Amino acid sequence: MAVLFRFISLILIVVALMLLGADIVSSLEKNEITVRTIEQVWALLGKGGLAVFKAWVQVALPGPLRNWVYSVLNMWAFGVSGVLGVILAFLFGRRHVVD
Repeated sequence: MAVLFRFISLILIVVALMLLGADIVSSLEKNEITVRTIEQVWALLGKGGLAVFKAWVQVALPGPLRNWVYSVLNMWAFGVSGVLGVILAFLFGRRHVVD
């Protein structure tokens, strides 16, 4: 099980580096700082899923949780995936056996 979570953490860290690289390239092209949010990345992958998710959030969740979900969607994509990847890597990293 630990191997699976270490692999997931590796994937999340790689995705974070890819998103950070894409933001750097976009920033260099536009001569202004560009940082994509989770919502923008999701919209790039497919707008239908994001619209359905937002409609579900409006109906299914109460006010405070709805605002929390929208706050998460507006976080930097590379930051969220990178932080989750690093946390998983620390939690499920290799264990040293003490004799």
